[in-house]
Amino acid sequence: MSTYDITVRSAGLRRRRIVQAVFAGLATLAALSAVAMLGIVIGSVVSKGASSLSLDFFTQPRGLFGEPGGIADAIVGSIVIVAIATLIAVPIGVLVAIYLSEFASKRIGTFVRVVLDVMNGIPAIVVGIFVFGVIVVGRGQSALAGAFALSILMVPLVARTTQEVLALVPGALREGSLALGVSRWRTVLGVVLPTAMGGIVTGTVLAVARVAGETAPLLFTSSITANAINTNVTEALPTIPVAIFTYSESPDPAEQALAWTSALVLISFVLVASVIARALSARYKRKLTGH
Repeated sequence: MSTYDITVRSAGLRRRRIVQAVFAGLATLAALSAVAMLGIVIGSVVSKGASSLSLDFFTQPRGLFGEPGGIADAIVGSIVIVAIATLIAVPIGVLVAIYLSEFASKRIGTFVRVVLDVMNGIPAIVVGIFVFGVIVVGRGQSALAGAFALSILMVPLVARTTQEVLALVPGALREGSLALGVSRWRTVLGVVLPTAMGGIVTGTVLAVARVAGETAPLLFTSSITANAINTNVTEALPTIPVAIFTYSESPDPAEQALAWTSALVLISFVLVASVIARALSARYKRKLTGH
């Protein structure tokens, strides 16, 4: 090899190293920027909302005519609506995922996946308007209407995450069950689903965290409420996102502070739910892969 060839190769190697270092630096800067933005948001919410945290804030309903109050009614309403939405969305999402993974042909499966991806990208306000026109008009707002709107947002999330989880189940388990003469549907119910249960729970937790902070659908379906703790699902129930919106629109500085505190409670729930989901996901993958 001539000296010229060695020089050219050395120059090319240095150039590749420089390009690699530049892209690595840009990627690191982007990652740090994302973390910094999250830190700024959380820091702002904590600094402006922590001062109003108290026992009364969690145990008292919203006050009337400028009186001090809390968000106990909104907490109860959010729990009820999200719970109903979960009961609606999880069975549908899991069944859709089972169909895609175990029974659908390639062409139909591709079509259904595209539909789920499109549903995943539909703005929440569009779902709220749809449910308002289909259910609320002529019947009035209710917790059931709000839960139905949130369930529409949850179904594609649950379906897609469950589908990915079912794909991780070893094919040998299915083949072993079928070789013993067990029918396909009993194999799914008795072998595949129990194995994938941890991943399904993870997807459900992520979906709950996703819809717990949705405001637009609830403004159309469950926002005309009384300032009292209520669990009647046929009536509109207060929720934390709508309470944040209402408090933030108030000219009263005290209620604006309550909006920040409510946002702190909501973002804390989302962060905790996300951490739990990630931990469950990592545990499930270790269980399947053995490491």
